[in-house]
Amino acid sequence: MTMKTTVLALCLFSSVSMFADNHEGDKDFAGYLFTYFEGSSKNTELEHLRFALSGDGINWHALNSNRPVITSDSISETGGIRDPHILRGEDGKSFYIVATDMNVAKNGWGRNPGIVMMKSDNLTDWTSSHINLSATYPEDFGDAYWVWAPQTIYDPEVKKYMVYFTLRRKDKSKGLVTYYAYANDDFTAFESEPKELFNAKFGSIDNDIIYHNGTYHLFYKGNTKDTNGKEIKNGIQKAVSKNLHGKWKEDFRYLDSYAGKTPVEGSAVFKKNDGSGYVLMYDLYTSGKYEYQTSKDLKEFSGPKPFRKDFNPRHGTVISLTGDELARLQDKWGYVLKHDFVSDGNPVIRHKHTADPAAMVVGDTLWLFTGHDEPGNKPGYHMNEWLLFSTTDLKHWTEYESPLKVKDFDWAPAGNAFAAHVAEKDGKYYFYVSTNWGGIGVAVADKITGPYTDALGKQLLTNDDCFASSHSWACIDPAVFTDDDGTSYLYWGNKQCYMAKLKDNMLEIDSEIKLLDLGDEHPFTEAPWVWKKDGRYYMAYAAEWPEKIAYAIADSPEGPFTPMGIISEIAGNSNTTHPAIVKLHDQWLFISHNGGLPGGGSGSRSVIIEPMEYNADGTIKKIHPSSESVTLK
Repeated sequence: MTMKTTVLALCLFSSVSMFADNHEGDKDFAGYLFTYFEGSSKNTELEHLRFALSGDGINWHALNSNRPVITSDSISETGGIRDPHILRGEDGKSFYIVATDMNVAKNGWGRNPGIVMMKSDNLTDWTSSHINLSATYPEDFGDAYWVWAPQTIYDPEVKKYMVYFTLRRKDKSKGLVTYYAYANDDFTAFESEPKELFNAKFGSIDNDIIYHNGTYHLFYKGNTKDTNGKEIKNGIQKAVSKNLHGKWKEDFRYLDSYAGKTPVEGSAVFKKNDGSGYVLMYDLYTSGKYEYQTSKDLKEFSGPKPFRKDFNPRHGTVISLTGDELARLQDKWGYVLKHDFVSDGNPVIRHKHTADPAAMVVGDTLWLFTGHDEPGNKPGYHMNEWLLFSTTDLKHWTEYESPLKVKDFDWAPAGNAFAAHVAEKDGKYYFYVSTNWGGIGVAVADKITGPYTDALGKQLLTNDDCFASSHSWACIDPAVFTDDDGTSYLYWGNKQCYMAKLKDNMLEIDSEIKLLDLGDEHPFTEAPWVWKKDGRYYMAYAAEWPEKIAYAIADSPEGPFTPMGIISEIAGNSNTTHPAIVKLHDQWLFISHNGGLPGGGSGSRSVIIEPMEYNADGTIKKIHPSSESVTLK
């Protein structure tokens, strides 16, 4: 055995697929962790540990911007890891990681007789070791060729942790057999050489043992062969036993919905925090998909559904986390789920770059939707998702997990998450988005925090609807205004401003599309925003280039609008700006963006909030941006 002890100052939690029923009930779990290796990045970047969080086990967000949390060269013999599995210990606070010691990018699919083992007592400091099976046990395992997908389970009878894995010897005719060994107290090696645990009729890989109601359920990738030994079907199967060491009874049914159609592997089962049952997930590795099915009894399973995620995992597992654990992970790797923070001035949000604000006031709460500029201030715009924040006092804020991503729209695979606007009607929330040249779409949700789903499966508007425009990004920056009579209007455009009435279903245009004339003194660029005050209709918009914020007034939401001049001059360190204007606690607020954070710029923008005041005649006093906080009346 080759062993290396490494202290990794990390916030690492776990992903495991087995934690006994009685233990799951002992903790107040608030979310989940998904541990995986990546399946769609550069080969040299694939085989490292990565982590994602979820509040519901379905909607997932990668930590550390989907970069490795632990690099494999620091913990493995080969410089790569695959198939990570992490177990919460019997005491509820220790954690154990095992993974395949394998570097396909470097060595291909050749011989890999190793396992990586890691242990932590505090979730931040880890010791690591790696065991080479053929070198450690040359007499009985010197012919070990593949040692695949190790996992760990606590054996209550002997009060030890069992590591089990699939073994293929150099003589492939001996098949794929599952072996096990007990780990030593330090979780750095095996106490003794491995023994056979499970020998499926046609072999198995990616074994995952779950204890439920007095029975051990062993999920695995199995297959069916004809009389000549040729594989004719494969998929996820299961065996059961009353004893962890067997004898295992195979059930030759296929549990996944893809057996014989699309290859699947890497099955893993985790228990839902709400007590409603289990989730069986698996890796559709040839199509780049990851899906799940649910079950109450581990016998009958629902049809498949896709996870919603911003990463491309390979063979991962999931464990439940407490609220404290979720918070600690995000303190280290960045906030992807709900969390609270304090803002002391402009820019309002300082831990992420935000742009294109859209605001909604519900009661005493301001809901702020923004775009998300990816870090780095690269040339152009790099925006993959929309963000959501709330506050009641402009000082204490809550950030929620991303309610919508551009990948959620099949019709916009190459688009950026440009400006959006959320409107409510009859208890549903409608999320109008733009995706540069992809057009304007709409998603819908039953609650303001989402998650939102594509309501149409296609664009609501495209450039073809922008009849006075010739450039490819004319159909952007939607904004919705709903009048006192319940009629909703949609405004949008770049270089030309368009508007149309919406049907009551908020999903169809209900009038002829109109072109609004906003004059030549401060020509319309983009980002319209409409609101009503004292019986008059106001529109703020980005004007000129670099952009300022101008405004116009009308007696009807359909215009004509009379330009009134500039509200705010060029935004600091940003060519663009974008208005949102609402009233919170009797205070009018002017919300926009600039490039004011360190390292900020036109591609790394930040939302700011300023107080806004009217003159006696209803015109708007000019706003001079500052770094000060807004004091509510």
